[in-house]
Amino acid sequence: MATTTNTSSTPPQGVEQPGGGAGAGAAASTDELTAKAVHKRYEGLVMVRTKAVKGKGAWYWAHLEPMLVHNTDTGLPKAVKLRCSLCDAVFSASNPSRTASEHLKRGTCPNFNSLPKPISTALPSPSSTSGGGGGGNLPNGTSLYRKAVFVGGSVPSKYAEEVLWETITGVCGNLVQQCVGIVADRFKSKALRNLENQNHWMVNLSCQFQGFTSLIKDFGKELELFRTVSENCFKVATFVNNKTPIRNSFHKYQLQEYGHSGLLRVPFRAYEKMDFGPVYTMLEDILSSARALQLVLIDESYKLVAMEDPVAREVAEMIGDVGFWNELEAAHSLVKLIKEMAQEIETERPLIGQCLPLWDELRAKVKDWCSKFHIAEGPVEKVIERRFKKNYHPAWAAAYILDPLYLLRDTSGKYLPPFKCLTADQEKDVDKLITRLVSREEAHIALMELMKWRTEGLDPVYARAVQMKERDPITGKMRLANPQSSRLVWETYLSEFKSLGKVAVRLIFLHATSCGFKCNWSLLRWACLHGHARAGMDKVQKLIFIAAHSKLDRRDFSSDEDKDAELFALANGEDDVLNEVLVDTSSV
Repeated sequence: MATTTNTSSTPPQGVEQPGGGAGAGAAASTDELTAKAVHKRYEGLVMVRTKAVKGKGAWYWAHLEPMLVHNTDTGLPKAVKLRCSLCDAVFSASNPSRTASEHLKRGTCPNFNSLPKPISTALPSPSSTSGGGGGGNLPNGTSLYRKAVFVGGSVPSKYAEEVLWETITGVCGNLVQQCVGIVADRFKSKALRNLENQNHWMVNLSCQFQGFTSLIKDFGKELELFRTVSENCFKVATFVNNKTPIRNSFHKYQLQEYGHSGLLRVPFRAYEKMDFGPVYTMLEDILSSARALQLVLIDESYKLVAMEDPVAREVAEMIGDVGFWNELEAAHSLVKLIKEMAQEIETERPLIGQCLPLWDELRAKVKDWCSKFHIAEGPVEKVIERRFKKNYHPAWAAAYILDPLYLLRDTSGKYLPPFKCLTADQEKDVDKLITRLVSREEAHIALMELMKWRTEGLDPVYARAVQMKERDPITGKMRLANPQSSRLVWETYLSEFKSLGKVAVRLIFLHATSCGFKCNWSLLRWACLHGHARAGMDKVQKLIFIAAHSKLDRRDFSSDEDKDAELFALANGEDDVLNEVLVDTSSV
C-alpha cells in the first residue's frame, strides 16, 4: 500500500506565473517546492527503514537504503532512489516491496543468496490474531503489528483460516516457513489444526491469557458454588436497589461507613452466562458493602418492610447468615486468584516452555483454595482439566524439555531435562512433535539426539548461567539475568545437536500469549462510522497501524482513549501524517 505525496501542477496562491521577467523566479519556486516534496518522501522512507532495521518492518530494508538524487544545476533534491547495499545497484523508490521481490528474492542481486544466515537471525516469527505483542512478539525481542480484521459475531472456521494464512503470506511472502506458527486469541481449534496439518512446520497455539480468563467463565457455568453465590447476590442487590426505603437506608449507611454512596452494580441476566465479569463486579460491590448491608438490617425502615414482604425476610436471612458470606468470599477469592494470574500472564508474556509450570502453579493454588474454604476438590479439578485439555499443545511439553531454563539438578550433579514432570502421553507428544518439525531423513537423528539430551543434559556451569536470576530494581521480582542465554547455549555449546537444535530454536522462543495492541472504543467508533466504503476501511487500517506502532514504539500496551482519540481526529482533515508515515505500509 505505497502512498506518495503528489505535487500539484497548479502554482500555489501567491506564486507568480512564469512569464516575462518573473520566469526565473517562478521556476526557482517550482524547483524548491519539488525539492521539499522529494525531501519529505525521503524522510518518510528513512523513518520506515529505521523502524524495520529495529525489527518493526519488512526484512528487505536491511539491504535497501533510501538516497537523494540532486539536480546538478541547482543542487536541490530532484528524486528519491533506493540503493542495494549488497551490490550498489540503484532503483526507483516508488515500490520498495516490488524492488525487493525482483532484485533480492528472484536472484538478480549477485550477493544476496550468499549472505550467511545464522540461527539467531533466521528465526521465524510468530503471528497472532491480535496483531501485536507487549514485550515483543518476535524472537529478537522486537514487536510487529500487521493488520486488524473486523468481524461481527461468530465467523466460519474456513474464513478464520483464510485470514490467518493471508496474514502469514503477507508478512513472509513466498518464504512461509519463516512463520513458525500462530498464537490465536480468538480463532481456535479447527482453523489452527487445519493450518498445522497442511504446513508441518507450523506450531499453532491458543493464547494462555484467554485460556485463564475462559476458566473463570467455566467456573461460572459449571460450579454449583458459583451458581448459588450468583443467585443469592443477584437477589440481594436487586432488592436493595429497587426498594426505595431500603435503598435510602443503604445509602445512608454507605455514607456513614465509607464516605460515599451508590447502587450495587447488577449484571443483565441475559448475558450473565456469556461473561462472568459483571457478576464478579456485583460480588465485589456486595463484599465491599458488607458492613452497610448489615446495618441496614437493624434499621427501622427495614423492619417495617420485612413485616409485609417475604423477599425482605429472605434477604435479611441471607445477609445475616455466615454461610452466605463464606461462600461469597470463596467465589470472589477464586476469581481474584485466576484474574491475578491472567494479569501476570498478560504483563509478563511467558514463552511456551512456561505453560506447563503455569498450569501446575494454578492447580497448586486452587488446591490451597479448596482447603481454605472447605470446598470439594473433585468438581473444581474437573473444570480445570477440561480447560487445560482445550488449550494444551504438544509444543508446551517439547519446549519445556528443550529449554535449558527448566533443567533439573539430579543427585549426581547433572542438569537434566524435566522428563519426570511429564505424563506418559506428554512424553510421546515430545517425540511426535520433534519428528514432525524435522525432515523425514532427520527424524531418527533428532530422536537419537533427544535421547542424548535426556541422559547427559547440560554442563552445570552453562546450566547455572542460563538459570541465573537477578532482582528487578523496579518491580522487585526475580528475573533472568540474560533472557537470551538459552539461545546462546543452543547456538554455541550445544551446536553438536544439529537436528534437535533446529527444533529447539524454533520452539523455545515462541510466546504463549497474543496479548498486545488492543482496539479500543475510539477506534471501533471510528471504524463503524467510516469503515463501510473501501476508502474508509483503508483509512481505518492505516489509523490502526499507526496507533499500534505508536504503542509498540513506547512499549505502551494500555488502551489509552485520549491519546488514540487525538490520532483518530487526524482523519477529519488533510492528514499528512498518514500520507508520509505510511509510505509503504504493505511492507511493514
